[in-house]
Parts: sequence; structure tokens; C-alpha cells
Amino acid sequence: MQPTCSCADSTATAPPDLPHRVSIRTAEAGDVDRIHRLLLPFAEQDIILPRGKDDIFQHLQEFIVAEYDGAFAGAAAMHIYASSLAEVRSLVVDPELQDHGIGRLLVEACEKWAAGLGVISLFALTYVPDFFVRMGYERVAKESLPHKIWTVCVHCHKFADCDEIAVRKNLSDASIKPMRVLPIIEAEQA
Repeated sequence: MQPTCSCADSTATAPPDLPHRVSIRTAEAGDVDRIHRLLLPFAEQDIILPRGKDDIFQHLQEFIVAEYDGAFAGAAAMHIYASSLAEVRSLVVDPELQDHGIGRLLVEACEKWAAGLGVISLFALTYVPDFFVRMGYERVAKESLPHKIWTVCVHCHKFADCDEIAVRKNLSDASIKPMRVLPIIEAEQA
């Protein structure tokens, strides 16, 4: 299930008769330069981990993007570790378009996407835990996320002194079960 949503932003500063349109969609190869340009200043400030264009291309299937009145406005990635666990990564919104609910919509799209794939729990490492807490996430110890710590964090320059806060949200009360594999193509043949 690929995430897509479209909604009118009624909290924008435009006159009430001119609502803004926010669309969340899966990323395409043509989005890589825009994603990279958007991520770069946040990575330079050590807010997110740096991602080169090659890395974005290699993980393009994990990215979703936001458009605000047709303009590129934000991006996020969702990385699946196991049937029970996925991470919201590289969540950024253009600074000029923050406070319009775009970040919330990106996270909600990741949640919907993860739930549709049968993932039980979604987490993030963040410097803005209150943003996630308002969306139903709870603070957890980073040590409760062994998949993340030993596959990604161990390679980070901040590993020994990480100051990010871990948050997690259960998307389902279901017990952990194998991830569903959806057919890409189904055909009947004679």
C-alpha cells in the first residue's frame, strides 16, 4: 500500500476562501535532487543524519514527499526493520512552510503506510519529541530499539554520545506476525 493523501490546510495564513492544498505521495526519481537539497541544511546543522544523492536513490522506495499548493514542501522516509518495527527517518519540512501541519501529515502517511504493510510499531529518533508525543508516541529508551542501534546507530559519529530522544507508537494491538507480501502483478492464464 503506497501512501497518498490530499487535504485542504485550513490553518494556513491565506484568506478563508482560499484554502491551501497539501498532497503526500511516494517519491519519484525526479524528486531526488529536491529531497537532497531539502535534507542538506538540516544535516549540516546535525539535526538529521546526512544522506547523499546515491543513498537517496538507493532508498527511494522508502521516501514520501509533501507538496504545498504544488510546491515541494517536505519529505520523510520509512525504513522497515522487521514485521514488528519500522522507523520514521529524514523527516523535514521546508522552513518557510513549517507550522502548516505538513510534518504531521508526513508522519500520518508513514503510519498509514506501515500499518498497511502489517508493521506493528513505528519509532523515531528525534530532537523534537513533543511533536511526536502530541501524535500519540511515547518516549522510550533507545536501548529498547536494538535493530536500530546495531544496524545504523553503531556507524553514526554520535553513537557514543547520542543526544536524540527515542519515541515509539504502537500501530496495532495485534501480536507480532510475519509481514504480508502483496502481489505486484496477478494474472490468470489459460
